[in-house]
Amino acid sequence: MDTPPGPYCLMATCPRCLGPLTEDHRCPRGRGPLSRVGGTMLTVLVGAGIGALLCYGFEDRPTGLLVVATAALGAVVANALRQALSPGPRA
Repeated sequence: MDTPPGPYCLMATCPRCLGPLTEDHRCPRGRGPLSRVGGTMLTVLVGAGIGALLCYGFEDRPTGLLVVATAALGAVVANALRQALSPGPRA
């Protein structure tokens, strides 16, 4: 199979960490499935807490539904920021 013309570089990816599989490749430690899920849950919980605190900052006596909605919005925004700022492949 011929390579296409141009500055293309075909490189294999590691099946474990999805990083480029070079000669001196080593998978990063501590990024297993449980670590990724834990990091995501921590980000969502912190975002929800910040959203709820901001709700109490704007309203003196917010309703329960308003607190839940702002907590959910904070969790979604925090998770989106985590995905946008993290290096590596997006799943």
